[in-house]
Amino acid sequence: MKQKVIVIVGPTASGKTTLSIELAKKIKGEIISADSMQIYKEMNIGTAKPSIKEMQGIRHYLIDFISPEERFTVSNYKDLAEKAIKEILDKGKTPIIVGGTGLYINSLIYNIEYGKMDFDKKYREELEKISIEKGNKYIYDIAKEIDEEAIKNISINDKKRIIRILEIYKATGKNKTQMEIESRKNKVPFNYKVFGIYIEREKLYDRINKRVDMMLKEGLIEEVEEINRKYKKFPTAMQAIGYKEVVEYLENKLSKEEMIEKIKMETRRYAKRQITWFKRNKEIKWLDGMESIQNNVNIILEECCERR
Repeated sequence: MKQKVIVIVGPTASGKTTLSIELAKKIKGEIISADSMQIYKEMNIGTAKPSIKEMQGIRHYLIDFISPEERFTVSNYKDLAEKAIKEILDKGKTPIIVGGTGLYINSLIYNIEYGKMDFDKKYREELEKISIEKGNKYIYDIAKEIDEEAIKNISINDKKRIIRILEIYKATGKNKTQMEIESRKNKVPFNYKVFGIYIEREKLYDRINKRVDMMLKEGLIEEVEEINRKYKKFPTAMQAIGYKEVVEYLENKLSKEEMIEKIKMETRRYAKRQITWFKRNKEIKWLDGMESIQNNVNIILEECCERR
């Protein structure tokens, strides 16, 4: 019998972190993050990374462990996440995967293998240069011709993932969608129980707007200034929503008011794409994000766990 792994997904600001910590306390669980930006050190405020206090003694994996300069792929994530799952199970505890990065989640629950592709630095630099000279739409349209299905869930401003589609095709001769279809034939090693948090859109957007205001009060601008001083170049990390807009503000490309509104708008758009992505998974059991945390913990316990 496959060992059980709980997965909690949902859009940004839906309450995944709080729910997962309360659940972990009930079932002797440990948490594995599935957030593509919380992996970076020093990027704390803008990624809504849980603090030591907020973790309440629950061990978290794959948070705050690589430099903003480093490259990190879905394949890297899958390897480390499966290693963490095994480590947690070996301790007799329950792994809880938590996050909103759909590629990370799918790589685990469908056992998708993206392959150990060699990083072609020259090709990436060429694509970066083209995007600067001709705009993101130019490389977006090229990626759309290669993989129309994959590009549906990618924003025209998400240069990182647009470039990734082009890199996969150049390295393998297959598009990303083809690779996912082929790899889904692989057996899934664990019994993933997937739960999603749903919040009515207007209420979610209100939460997002308030969260952005709070991030700015907590020092988001100062955080970006400090990272800018410390690192000369870290393009992957600085494509995170909230960071690239602050950089534009610091470069006098946006006023402060424009920066704030742009962060809120881009975060809302990202949340919408996350909802669309996860709604395609018919196996997800949806939880009402406006219900009490304890009620949702109880639903998860009744669905897949023995009470402890």
